Amino acid sequence: MDNRLFFSATERNRESIGEVLSRILLKRGSVLEIGSGSGEHGVAFQKRFPEITWQSSDPELIHRNSICSWIDYEDLNFKMPQPLDIDVEKTPWEITSDLKLSLQAIISINMIHTASWNCTKSLFRESGKLLKNGKILMLYGPFKIANHHISLSNDLFDSSLKMRNRLWGVRDLGEVNVEARKYGFIKDEVISMPANNLSVIYRKVSLEELV
Repeated sequence: MDNRLFFSATERNRESIGEVLSRILLKRGSVLEIGSGSGEHGVAFQKRFPEITWQSSDPELIHRNSICSWIDYEDLNFKMPQPLDIDVEKTPWEITSDLKLSLQAIISINMIHTASWNCTKSLFRESGKLLKNGKILMLYGPFKIANHHISLSNDLFDSSLKMRNRLWGVRDLGEVNVEARKYGFIKDEVISMPANNLSVIYRKVSLEELV
């Protein structure tokens, strides 16, 4: 059965996100994607970076079914594992020992603004436990800077999110950075992306580097 979902945002941004990933990913090991949605990003990046094992995850069954269908459609079963059922707030995340050993990066695309602030906290807390020093956590999506929107479209988008769920909303980058440091991450780079989005690269560091 073809359960593939199609998200228009994925089609628009996967090339630009792929360009960022090509700069930060090592040509070995595994990447864990938190909140994989339809799975379109996952299969696109698995094909683009064949030396990497792309491990998708999502708490929604309809999304995991879509990911499985995309893996089948792209004939990636020999390489790309089936999606994990990870709810970012339910910790510890259940991942295999092999994934823990080979984990090079954790990626979350368009997730933290469509989830409660507790999900952002949990994302950094669990990533801090799983990633070794020097490894990467990357976030992609819209952010506020100094608690101000960087575009009118982001302001309107933020309002629409809060109408759907009062716990959702575009996050302030400064507040996210503070949360990151609590769990051993420093901001390495902020990259401007199309449609007023940002790619934010965090690196896990030792306690000495945080001081």
